[in-house]
Amino acid sequence: MSAVTTPRVATRDEWLRQRVALLEAEKELTRRKDAVAKARRELPWVAVEEDYRFDTADGERALADLFDGRGQLLVYHFMFGTDWDEGCPSCSFWADNYNGVTAHLAARDTTLVAVSTAPLEKLHAYRARMGWSFPWVSSAGSTFNRDYGVSHASTYNYRPVEQLMEESPGLSVFARHAGRVFHTYSCYARGLDAFNTAYALLDVTPKGRDEDELPWTMAWLRRHDQY
Repeated sequence: MSAVTTPRVATRDEWLRQRVALLEAEKELTRRKDAVAKARRELPWVAVEEDYRFDTADGERALADLFDGRGQLLVYHFMFGTDWDEGCPSCSFWADNYNGVTAHLAARDTTLVAVSTAPLEKLHAYRARMGWSFPWVSSAGSTFNRDYGVSHASTYNYRPVEQLMEESPGLSVFARHAGRVFHTYSCYARGLDAFNTAYALLDVTPKGRDEDELPWTMAWLRRHDQY
């Protein structure tokens, strides 16, 4: 972990002038994000024709059942391979943000579930260890995660990959309309940053994420019960 670089010290008035100038840049970024969010909502929908099946706590369920009676479904593709003993540390970092939010999402007609290829009993054991409560289902025996670009896929983040990765993270969005299920959006890689509150909080500190000098970006990361 690097030390804070020697700070530039200013008077309160000097700091305020620079802070107000930065505020304009932040407002422009917010306006741009709002415009991108609007464009995202205006993407066309694609009907899901495949009969995907998932192993859940309530037995085998179809994709439409995962909505739990709501109109929108968020699927976090959690990296947990079929023969893994525990979930991916980085996906666990993201999943730490999901527990308390599910009630608020439900109030806006939206269900959040995690989907992995590992057997259900492994997922539930790991969820208990981590203290999570959000729904988590297994797509074992299904092509769901492969079809949505996160398991043994030849493309990732809409670009070809040189070497197939067993598992990769992502988030996919589905909607129900007139009795049918539609795919509306997916994102991967840095597109997932928006769903990680810890990173958002670190981004406003003097050190930021403090990852530039690490062997790889998230070399510092541990599961929350391993620090």
